[in-house]
Amino acid sequence: MRILFVGDVVGQLGLTLVQKYMPALKHQLKPQVTIINGENIADGKGITERLYKALLLAGADVVTLGNHAFRKRETVDFIGGTSKLIRPANFPPQVPGAGYTMINVNGVKLAVVNLQGRVFLDNIDDPFQKIDILLTKIKTETDLCFVDFHGEATSEKLAFAHYVDGRVAAVIGTHTHVQTNDARILAKGTAYLSDVGMVGSYNGILGVKPEPVLHSFLTNLPSRFEPIESGPGQLGACYIDLDATSGKAKKIQLIRIDPDHPLMEM
Repeated sequence: MRILFVGDVVGQLGLTLVQKYMPALKHQLKPQVTIINGENIADGKGITERLYKALLLAGADVVTLGNHAFRKRETVDFIGGTSKLIRPANFPPQVPGAGYTMINVNGVKLAVVNLQGRVFLDNIDDPFQKIDILLTKIKTETDLCFVDFHGEATSEKLAFAHYVDGRVAAVIGTHTHVQTNDARILAKGTAYLSDVGMVGSYNGILGVKPEPVLHSFLTNLPSRFEPIESGPGQLGACYIDLDATSGKAKKIQLIRIDPDHPLMEM
């Protein structure tokens, strides 16, 4: 099973870049499932129903979220009505929405799970214990499981990947917006990447205007961060090929598109 996973989409520029590059990526890679992290698409924090539907129209089969999942009030109202938008499964149980979904590809099911780390982030439920609970349900339907682990610390992401190595097909990190160079397949068959990167401005700081970020660092005062909505862009993604029989990963490949790395045949 071929999966294309696209990192955190930041603002309108991020959506524009997804719309621009998705046809070429799908033509070249021919993914059977496309997953996009959309937690930063609405002005840099959160998602709206309109923007969620725009990601579906751009080619997403599943949209994952993260710590900014409910920054837009309307998300609470519409997330429960869709099976293609998921928030971290280790949010408290009373939070609306689901933490995983199932995608059927020619009779083969893929579970897509969203989890959030706790190091340097909110002290929510333990993602290690949560995946154990989820896998008891998921394994009754499929051995193919993809995890978007939304976390700050590389150590936590890698520890989680080793914890589930051989039990899930892939653990791909999001949240830090900087693509890492550690794509690999672990000893028992789980594809791993600490962070897939982001989709948005190439000249900003993690997709937002540099000036407020610099002001915050220099003064220790709060600043309002705003996404850059024009100029050069970047797209971070990865391609994963899974063995549907064994539930293991066969290949993981980084995808990076920016002015210094133009889109080429892969």
